[in-house]
Amino acid sequence: MTHINLDAYLVDCLLPDLVGHDRRFSSFIVYLYLYRHASQDANWSVRLSHQSIAADTGLSRSAVQTALAHLQTRELVSTSRAHLTAVPLHRVLRPWLRLNNPRS
Repeated sequence: MTHINLDAYLVDCLLPDLVGHDRRFSSFIVYLYLYRHASQDANWSVRLSHQSIAADTGLSRSAVQTALAHLQTRELVSTSRAHLTAVPLHRVLRPWLRLNNPRS
């Protein structure tokens, strides 16, 4: 079993903000899923299709698309594609790290 370290910010701030304030349960689930997979990459990036995220999280594909759009608006995830039909590359952003250490 692989262990990951979660930033306390995820549970203390992001969870109540996305779930309680924004009422975006699926956004928190998708962010946590991407966080787990991207944490193993030096650039905090992971290439995953919407369908594979949906299958692994139990969400619908449209819920994943809506969640990703919300996370992009909140500047928590950056998504890019090499071309229109390519599998997207999702970069997990952690803006609270910049707030705690302005030099990074």
